Amino acid sequence: MAEAQARDASAPRPATLVRGWAERHVQTLVASLGRLARAPFGTLLTVGVIGIALALPACLELVVANARALAGGWQDALNITAYLKPKLPDHDAAQLAERIGARGDVAEARLVSAAEGLAEFRRWSGLGAALDALADNPLPATIVVRPRATADGTDAAAVSALAEALRALPGVDQVQLDTDWVRRFTAILEALRRGVAVVALLLGLAVLLVVGNTIRLDIDARRAEIEVVKLVGGSDGFVRRPFLYGGFWYGLGGGLLAWILLEAFVVTVGGPVERIAAAYGSHFVLEGPGLLEGLAILLGGAALGWLGAFVSATRHLRAIEPGIEG
Repeated sequence: MAEAQARDASAPRPATLVRGWAERHVQTLVASLGRLARAPFGTLLTVGVIGIALALPACLELVVANARALAGGWQDALNITAYLKPKLPDHDAAQLAERIGARGDVAEARLVSAAEGLAEFRRWSGLGAALDALADNPLPATIVVRPRATADGTDAAAVSALAEALRALPGVDQVQLDTDWVRRFTAILEALRRGVAVVALLLGLAVLLVVGNTIRLDIDARRAEIEVVKLVGGSDGFVRRPFLYGGFWYGLGGGLLAWILLEAFVVTVGGPVERIAAAYGSHFVLEGPGLLEGLAILLGGAALGWLGAFVSATRHLRAIEPGIEG
């Protein structure tokens, strides 16, 4: 009984085991960073390649997001203009706008009277003198209809169906909807999304290959050391640990560089883009990556670096055994 109590007292507690495990990993993490710092040129080359590979799809995604914002988003792109019949009383036009706005598939219906339409046309066309010569206002009242988005977005088929319903309403003369442009707009956005996804996938694979090859060279350079560690009983997991943290540091450094390059892209291109937008009367400002996007780049780079190191180290360490030439 006393011997059992003594064994229980001498057994390490779970808290001690966890503390020891954490200390070993922290030591390996710091040691792997120091090893990379002792080879700055090679480390910077690897981090630079990873950073550029991560920055390219991030820049493309940034361009796509800003292009969508510049175009006004889905809803502004899919507005429908209903031209009312000439001489329709203003009271009837207002009631018709309320009726359209009450539909479940309509987010907003804004009435533009004939006088408002003429004033806006005068302001933008520069034909004030010619318009003053007209005896009557030739422009009809219009209702600008914004379709309501569904759970998976507003598609061209739903907008076309809404346009057909508007054409059948009494008091509506014509309905303008460029369905071909809507389809082109949808196709361009979808192509850009898929293109960014493909580029991100390919460059992510490139990061895995770069980290994997770097770790392979590091393993070959430390082959004798690894054989000694295995000779004294070190497991593959123990030997692999510093290489995993090395891949983590490579990926994290590459993610940080990609974030810096992305911010530099926004600073460099933002000014000219704003001047171009101002020339067209727009207040568009190029939006850079937010904190969450930046953290996603950092974590994504670190994850890719760790995964590339894991695959490479696992494969090559199995082939190294004490006394066996690779």
